[in-house]
Amino acid sequence: MTQRTEPVRVVAAGDHFVLPGLIAGAVEAELGGIAVQTKELTLGWPLEPFGPVSEVTEASDAEDELIEALDGAEVLVTQMGPVTERVLDAADRLKLVVVCRGGPVNVNLDAAKAHDVRVCFAPGRNAAATAEFTVGMLLAALRRIPQAHDLLAAQGKWESGAAYYTYEHSGLELEDLPVGLVGYGAVGSRVARVLCAFGAQVMVYDPYVRGEIHGLRVHSLDHLLARSRVITLHARLTSETRGLIGARELGLLPEGSVVVNVARGPLIDESALCDALESGRLSAAALDTYELEPLPADSRLHALADRVVLTPHLGGASRAVAEKAARIAAEEVGRWARGERLAHCLT
Repeated sequence: MTQRTEPVRVVAAGDHFVLPGLIAGAVEAELGGIAVQTKELTLGWPLEPFGPVSEVTEASDAEDELIEALDGAEVLVTQMGPVTERVLDAADRLKLVVVCRGGPVNVNLDAAKAHDVRVCFAPGRNAAATAEFTVGMLLAALRRIPQAHDLLAAQGKWESGAAYYTYEHSGLELEDLPVGLVGYGAVGSRVARVLCAFGAQVMVYDPYVRGEIHGLRVHSLDHLLARSRVITLHARLTSETRGLIGARELGLLPEGSVVVNVARGPLIDESALCDALESGRLSAAALDTYELEPLPADSRLHALADRVVLTPHLGGASRAVAEKAARIAAEEVGRWARGERLAHCLT
């Protein structure tokens, strides 16, 4: 590679989670002896919701701000920046976009390719956080922790909590409990290891994974469901997995089972899930993701507070995730600046 005579010009378009300063610091540390000029831009997420922007999805509505910041820049590192055709048309020196997420849904990949802009992403950044959150949600649902907290902390009712100590209403424990995992990727494999340590009877269904796993491999989803008192979902959302768990699948679970989803909301038919909870066929569910987000005010799930644990898509919300995302992105910038092969590149 020819020695650069000019600094690498980088825009760190962070937000209130992946801070611009985290990105800038990681890039500067990664480039080492290579000169770099970094411009920081703070986008509104999560204090301002993301959404569709022009032809891309899950982005901050900040095309104008991004265009101004990218004047003369070669590299953009961002989480929610809207890399639309309009932005790419304006950023005539841009050569590399690195998205601090598991996938570049905020980038128009066709337009990037047409502009000869490489696009990278940050896989695995939130695997540990999401796995830990999944286990926490599972324990909360099994032992009815949020409901008991609400009785005492919000309502001041010590005696009312006694109902959870009756045999009929007391919770389940993980030791010896049959738990089925749908998906065994970066998150599912971590959850399996933790549940095995608890002494759960872990079973895994994932037709795409080969090699050894923690737990018992099950070769059909129906078989997994029929044997599991708890299922946790760890599959990607694709045309194949959308609606993977519907009324028929929920009907295969033993009565009183628990469903946990910290993956993607549309993996489950939410209406069928509510039916199963209302009828008592399921004893509980723990959900961090939903068919529609934000969760609508008229969702049937709100009326099931005694049987559900609901959180607003927080599975990946840890400081370590933000730091990992910045570091993974900076490593790609370093590879590009040194003329090395990019590790997680789509264009």
